Amino acid sequence: MSTTAIVAIVALVVIVVAGIVTLRFLRKRRTEGLRTKFGDGEYARAVKEGGNRRHAEAGLDKRAERVESFHVQPLAPADRARFQDSWARIQTRFVDGPAGAVTEADQLLGDVMSARGYPVSDFEQRAADISVDHPLVMQNYRAAHAIALRQTSGKASTEELRQAMIHYRTLFEELVSEPKRPV
Repeated sequence: MSTTAIVAIVALVVIVVAGIVTLRFLRKRRTEGLRTKFGDGEYARAVKEGGNRRHAEAGLDKRAERVESFHVQPLAPADRARFQDSWARIQTRFVDGPAGAVTEADQLLGDVMSARGYPVSDFEQRAADISVDHPLVMQNYRAAHAIALRQTSGKASTEELRQAMIHYRTLFEELVSEPKRPV
């Protein structure tokens, strides 16, 4: 074998190895970006539901693309005040009727999401859409919704209903908060 052939083979091997290293780096970077964007909990949930990382990441990318097509906007001050008043009334009603208050809280969150520009369809789609912009509260929202579902069949304790209200409040506060202004 000539020196030129050996150099060509070595160069080809170096190019292939560099390509593999670059591809692995880009995949790792993509994974880290999605974990950061959606949070560890939602990322792990997507992997579990998707069956593998590749399917999960493709699904998370589709979520982000879907939400980018929405016209999500901050609430107008009057809407924000109206929703905050409604939330205060719901919390007050919790003392006398915890189950009803949890149901009302869930409905109010749907109204807030709609006012912000999120489509309000079935829970799973709503949760997926919200996870793009509010990943840190998704576990709370899913937990509260699960308690609310158990409550409809009379299987949730008052303590669980209280926990659901706390979870709902976390998402509510995030959705109605005033947008942060750049400094």
